[in-house]
Amino acid sequence: MKIIGIDPGLATTGIAIIESGKGNKISKADWMTIATPANTPLSDRLLEIQEDLSSFLDINKPELAVVEKLFFSTNVKTAIDVAHARGVILVTLQSRGIPIVEPTPLQLKSCITGDGKADKLQVQQMVMRELHLDEIPKPDDAADALALALFGAFQKCHGEPVEP
Repeated sequence: MKIIGIDPGLATTGIAIIESGKGNKISKADWMTIATPANTPLSDRLLEIQEDLSSFLDINKPELAVVEKLFFSTNVKTAIDVAHARGVILVTLQSRGIPIVEPTPLQLKSCITGDGKADKLQVQQMVMRELHLDEIPKPDDAADALALALFGAFQKCHGEPVEP
């Protein structure tokens, strides 16, 4: 099964694709980021995210998408910007009929590391181990997207099936 993980952001969106076989064996993993320039109008930045994501979907044809749920941020402007990007991402996936799973950061950390309070480095190290990588994927947005894709591959966290 091909699973795409997406870490939404307006400045940088992390995207990863993995192929998961029987027993959650990962046979392929790839990642990238979509970066949009800060001094560009919001509508142009959102269009770039939509177009780049669409191209990635055309090439990779995922069967499941995992997009991190937005959590409350103390920086309201950042939260609103991420919400805009996340909306474009969800609409792009939905328009293609790709099932979407939306874990919270707590659910993601708990599934990947076994600890919902794990820090970013612990999650990245588990991603590196699970995918047999020599180093932690960079930038952080790509590593986060890989963690999200792995969340989809695991299908079960704490005995509960992951359902789109």
